[in-house]
This record gives sequence, C-alpha cells and structure tokens, in this order.
Amino acid sequence: MAKKGKLIVFSAPSGSGKTTIVHYLLDQKELDLDFSISATSRNARGKEINGKDYYFISDDAFREHIKNDDFIEFEEVYTNNYYGTLKKEVERIWAEGKTVIFDIDVIGGLNIKKKFPEQTLAVFVQPPSIEEMERRLRGRKTDSEEKIKERVAKAENELKFSKDFDVILINDNLEDAKAEAYKLVEKFIK
Repeated sequence: MAKKGKLIVFSAPSGSGKTTIVHYLLDQKELDLDFSISATSRNARGKEINGKDYYFISDDAFREHIKNDDFIEFEEVYTNNYYGTLKKEVERIWAEGKTVIFDIDVIGGLNIKKKFPEQTLAVFVQPPSIEEMERRLRGRKTDSEEKIKERVAKAENELKFSKDFDVILINDNLEDAKAEAYKLVEKFIK
C-alpha cells in the first residue's frame, strides 16, 4: 500500500447515532477527512448510489477480490452478503493527503484497528441504553418489527466489544457527542 496516513473508525450498534456523527465530521472541512466507501455484495436500497454510498458488486466479483487480497477487511455478514474495505479506496484518500474516516460495523472496525494499530483511532459510539436505541430505531420507521428485534439482539452482543476500542463515546445528547467526536478527531490528526 501507498504512504500510510491516518484512519478514524466509528463503529456502533444500529441506532446509536454513528452515521449522523460521521456526516457531521465530514462537513467540518478544516479536518480534511474523506469517507471510506465500503464494497458490498448486496443490492442497493432506496436512494443509495453506487460509488457514493457503497460500491455494489456481485457475489462472484466480491469473492474474486477476496482471492486477490484486495481488501483491508471484509466479512460475510449474512450468507452470500459481503461487506468490505478495498485497499484502493484507502490509498485513494491517502493519495489526496486526507485522513480516512469509516462508518463501519464493530467487527470491521476492530479488524482495521488490528491491521493499523498505530495509525487508527477507533471510536465506539454507544447509545445511552438498549431501550433508547430501540426507540431510535422505531423512530426511523425504516425497519420491520422483526428487523428491529434482530438489530437489538445484535447490539447487545456488539456492546461487549466496546472495551476493545480506543474511546467509548456515549451518545445521550447528539450535540454533545458531535462536539466530543470533533475534539477526539482534531487531537488525533494533529
């Protein structure tokens, strides 16, 4: 891989506010961050755009990338449903002289931290409680009851990994969490 820059990982259970915080940080131009677009073998949902939200690739193409060692990290999240970070995506951002920021699942975030321990700030965004997280998921009105229960069960498991991150950012007030995230990132990239 090219000259190594820094990596900032935001991981969290669904409904913790991680994506909102990452978008806020990306809007702070002085931080000079760029979003790492993940590759996935699933189909686009809603208004998702290839090359902006994800790189949508077929199962076969994904497996070919695995075989060619093209990923920094990848996971088969569900049967034949892969997600991963392409090396060329991180190299593209570093070549622009920017810091890479990830909005990524807990296992993927820890895998990046393991691979680049000195260059990575790994932040676990934690909801104030499972009940509050469930309330936020319901408030989105994007998931079925079954999907919400699945996300809550997954979150209870993911919370066990919070101790493996550099920082646990509890999001009980979004404006405070954004301000805290800004301070953490600013300090790390200086």
